[in-house]
Amino acid sequence: MFCISNLLHKRGEGEASLYMWQMSYCLHVWEQESLLNLDSLRERKCHKLWVVLLACMCKCQPRGHFELVALSNISFQGGHRGTMHDYPGFSPSVDAEAIRKAIRGIGTEEKTLISILTERTNAQRQLIVREYQAAYGKELKDDLKGDLSGHFKQLMVALVTPPAVFDAKQLKKSMKGVGTSEQALIEVLTTRTSRQMKEIAQAYYTVYKKSLGDDISSETSGDFRKALLTLADGRRDESLKVDEHLAKKDAQILYNAGENRWGTDEDKFTEILCLRSYPHLKLTFDEYRNISQKDIEDSIKGELSGHFEDLLLAIVHCARNMPAFLAARLHQALKGAGTDEFTLNRIMVSRSEIDLLDIRAEFKKHYGYSLYSAIKSDTSGDYELTLLKICGGDD
Repeated sequence: MFCISNLLHKRGEGEASLYMWQMSYCLHVWEQESLLNLDSLRERKCHKLWVVLLACMCKCQPRGHFELVALSNISFQGGHRGTMHDYPGFSPSVDAEAIRKAIRGIGTEEKTLISILTERTNAQRQLIVREYQAAYGKELKDDLKGDLSGHFKQLMVALVTPPAVFDAKQLKKSMKGVGTSEQALIEVLTTRTSRQMKEIAQAYYTVYKKSLGDDISSETSGDFRKALLTLADGRRDESLKVDEHLAKKDAQILYNAGENRWGTDEDKFTEILCLRSYPHLKLTFDEYRNISQKDIEDSIKGELSGHFEDLLLAIVHCARNMPAFLAARLHQALKGAGTDEFTLNRIMVSRSEIDLLDIRAEFKKHYGYSLYSAIKSDTSGDYELTLLKICGGDD
């Protein structure tokens, strides 16, 4: 029996808090499998510690050290560290009517649109979209496109787009026209779960009548293409269990494929880094350090090059700390002259219900100022206001 009092007594409050964070991933897994009615727990104002421990007691109690390693290393993919939450007393018909009035009035009431669309989850926004279509016979996204402009329009349309469709369109845009936005491809394919990737691939085909794999194949080449296709298949292991023996074996394989031979066996790097779970990879990188006396990042930089190198470094960064990786992407989008709105919109919208709070914390930790202040100094008008609402506060 997993005893709460023993946990607090043996580990202390600080480590108990760490355990609470580690176990929150288990809670997400359980929630996704619809085995726990979280709404009823929230309504009863259950403290998160009890909810998390309940999940662990009943289904996900770690067995042994290396399952704890998996829990502590997992890049959080749940829905509990976002800035957007279900709006209480939500009524899609009331919201649809308010949006319609805001659009049809003399001049668009942007503040009404911002207030509604940034205070509802995507699931709630999809109900508004459906209600809007049923009541007025028009697509909400089309009315937004017709009434708004610029980056503000793009951001508002993104908010009313289903997540898988949004990601599919981001991938298409990254491969559209002259040249390919390799960094956008890398970001999306390294930060989505296997389940998300399968949904994105399905949405991509539905929207464009072409497979995601075919477009990746036609727009990229070599080892970079091979690795992207492996990620796009959505076959990465997402088990919480970490096998110490296999991690040591994989570390040796990586060492033999690069540092310990003449030339590089790129396929081994692709196979391990694109298919193993992130918790497993983090332990593998620790074992690699023990074997080679070098960090895996240094070996990748020395052995590989180009976009393939960029992709593998992104995977390593995500395995170590996904929110920090995304914070770095946001920092790059906001720094210097001009703003990369393509990246800014994508991360702010796609992570708003997942881990934006953690991204904010990593941003402040690494760059010494808040994401909120960076957005405020780099954007303006209704676009700025919408981004700040999604950001959810200053740090």
